[in-house]
Amino acid sequence: MALILNIDTSTSVCSVVLAREGKVVAKKEDSTGQNHSLLLGTFIDTILKENNLQAGDLDAVAVSMGPGSYTGLRIGVSMAKGLCYGASLPLIGVNTLQALALAATKLTNAATDLHIAMPLLPRLYCPMIDARRMEVYTAVFDGDNQTVIETKAEIITPDSFADTLNDNTVFFLGNGAEKAMTVIQSPNARYISGVETSAENMTEISEAHFAEKAFEDVAYFEPFYLKDFIATTPKNKVL
Repeated sequence: MALILNIDTSTSVCSVVLAREGKVVAKKEDSTGQNHSLLLGTFIDTILKENNLQAGDLDAVAVSMGPGSYTGLRIGVSMAKGLCYGASLPLIGVNTLQALALAATKLTNAATDLHIAMPLLPRLYCPMIDARRMEVYTAVFDGDNQTVIETKAEIITPDSFADTLNDNTVFFLGNGAEKAMTVIQSPNARYISGVETSAENMTEISEAHFAEKAFEDVAYFEPFYLKDFIATTPKNKVL
């Protein structure tokens, strides 16, 4: 249905994927660190040139809207908005955690052996993005990628998600899940390694948003930083 350029710079991974009807056509990705400002434009330019496309040939641009790195999100959203302005394209925002959860859902559905017994309880997916100290950005999704617990900042303790873990098997994943692994000891907790943020995880969601015409206002769209800026009172008053 649609030819969509997907951008994810929400973490240390810089990723660009061109997708047609939700299927990957081309991909450029780097996970070595915070080089987004240097790599993102080059990745987009290369993908378009290698596929004999100009920005105006796209049907939409999708961007991972957060939560995640403040700087990374600013870079990705600024680039996406610039492309949309320049080529008069609709803008699609994709929740970073929802895209991670979808990748994990596919993995568990396809796997016959994850080195864990497949649970009999309902399966839920809890992606986690590292914030700082013992804090993560997280949410919980069901097997249909529908939100069960809304996106929030969570300080991980032994009691985190205790009520959810009573009646469900919860798969924890993402670059913040290692914190949970050392603290949450429920027998219904499972941990999946190797699932990272990537524009490839966005393609089915962005295609669905395009079909529903669920577009963002290019002029006013802002990343989902999750945490509000908190102003503090200086200790020493200057007269």
